[in-house]
Amino acid sequence: MKKVQRALSARSVRRVPARDAADGRLRGICGGAVIGVMTQPRQEASGVHRAIDAVWRLESPRIIAGVARLVNDLGLAEELAQDALVAALEQWPGSGVPDNPGAWLMAVAKRRAIDAIRRERRLERKIAELGHGLETGAPGTDPEEALDPERIEDDLLRLVFTACHPVPPAPARVALTLRMLGGLTTGEIARAFLTSEATVAQRIVRAKRTLARANVPFEVPAGAARAARLASVLEVIYLIFNEGYAATAGDEWVRADLCREALRLGRVLAGLMPGEA
Repeated sequence: MKKVQRALSARSVRRVPARDAADGRLRGICGGAVIGVMTQPRQEASGVHRAIDAVWRLESPRIIAGVARLVNDLGLAEELAQDALVAALEQWPGSGVPDNPGAWLMAVAKRRAIDAIRRERRLERKIAELGHGLETGAPGTDPEEALDPERIEDDLLRLVFTACHPVPPAPARVALTLRMLGGLTTGEIARAFLTSEATVAQRIVRAKRTLARANVPFEVPAGAARAARLASVLEVIYLIFNEGYAATAGDEWVRADLCREALRLGRVLAGLMPGEA
């Protein structure tokens, strides 16, 4: 989040030349430098920052999930999503909040993802591997697999199953998924687990590193692998709903967006695995 903090601090105070008192602007002196304080623009910028914060809370899980599907790396996906947030902090105070801010953030994040893929020549390698697989009939490249009723086409549910890979310890993978998918802060996750924020932060960092070292792909588990991750997935969905129903932070007692998302994921999961419902 250092990029976001720098972007916010850069916009917190704007230094302007001193004006004559007759122009109606207030003047303040700080360390010998005269700072013109323009109340209205500052209020407008504050309103934009509040709008950005609200949009980010709602849309960040979908943005991270959508980007993760492109770059196949959860840590990189989160960084690219934060790059899009920095771009919003830099541009929206001047241009205004777009009509569809979530789509704007998603488009910027995906453009950054494509740039990253091109820089590392990963896109060409993926295309080459796909072409070779179609020629040789390798598993996973059959077009008929798209008709498999057990395939998970929901990006957020893909993200849950990927983050709930059995490589990291259970508390770490659940904390990572809540941070990535639910958009919960480390403080909110700590209260859910009845532990300290420092412990949760360490768990999340270790889980990301473990997944990266194991080169875990952003893919859908099947059969026994899917069943093995089910308990962690159900725990995540429950904790997301619990935070929505009885919010541990913020101005609202109930966070309806989290409740709706948890219910939606639960319905998708029940349709995918009716025998476990």
